[in-house]
Amino acid sequence: MTAEHRTDRVTVLAGGVGGARLAHGLDLAGADLTVVVNVADDVELHGLWISPDLDTVTYTLAGLADEERGWGVVGETYAALGAMGRLGEDTWFTLGDKDLATHVVRTARLRAGASLTDVTAQLTSALGVQARVLPVSDDRVATLVDTPAGRLGFQEYFVGRRHTDDVLGLVYDGIEEARAAPGVLDAVADADVVVVAPSNPFLSVEPVLGVAGVRDALAGTAARRVAVSPIVGGRAIKGPAAQILTTLGHEVSALGIARLYVGLVDVMVIDDHDAHLADDVRALGMDVVVTDTMMGGTEGRERLARTLLRSVGVVRG
Repeated sequence: MTAEHRTDRVTVLAGGVGGARLAHGLDLAGADLTVVVNVADDVELHGLWISPDLDTVTYTLAGLADEERGWGVVGETYAALGAMGRLGEDTWFTLGDKDLATHVVRTARLRAGASLTDVTAQLTSALGVQARVLPVSDDRVATLVDTPAGRLGFQEYFVGRRHTDDVLGLVYDGIEEARAAPGVLDAVADADVVVVAPSNPFLSVEPVLGVAGVRDALAGTAARRVAVSPIVGGRAIKGPAAQILTTLGHEVSALGIARLYVGLVDVMVIDDHDAHLADDVRALGMDVVVTDTMMGGTEGRERLARTLLRSVGVVRG
């Protein structure tokens, strides 16, 4: 691409906080944005269908996210959760009152026959989100975590046990039968830029790529493909990515992340702390951008997004 070429259609493959924050930065930078979101963290609790990654992306894009905690809605109250506890319910999975409203509405609409894609579009529209937010699949997929304590459901491992168990293996139950949701494959194939967000490559990105057709669409798209490393200076920006890399036999570094995406991305964005790894990443056949990848606040997100867009020939100031 030439420096004058301006790209509008940007698709982000995302899950969790890192994906949500980079998507927000791209939105602030003026991208025509579609976010394809992991659903393998979804869980049914208290009779409600909860989609944590979809909600984190939606709340962040809507300016409603609790930035200090990294999840949920800012200014939450917990009256309903307290009442459920008094009634004998197990309340290890913290649900605020505003967040609970999202799950009540989602569950009611799903039970009425709407697809998760349609419900997500309704929720994002109601909250004023301009970007398209797509679940990677309308089918149910569940990440199961093999640990020394046995096989755990994702939320039990991540929230209930605070991801302290060693991860010996991962199973994405239902992924072989799952179909890509409407619009997902086109969003990858027809984009000008596809971004693999700095999300956990095993818990967030792989359950997206593993849905039928998504990996092939990314491998075959004419879009410029960019990945941002979630590992900075040998440590995870957030969550258990470093521990999982270790126990599954991968190098805990930006280079270790790049090796996971060989053949799937053209440009690897790594942090200034990892500049010494740039030549090794280039040896994998990728271009490298070295920059500050930390996304503190909206200014940091937009700065990283603009750097990323400029790296693929998009001029956005």
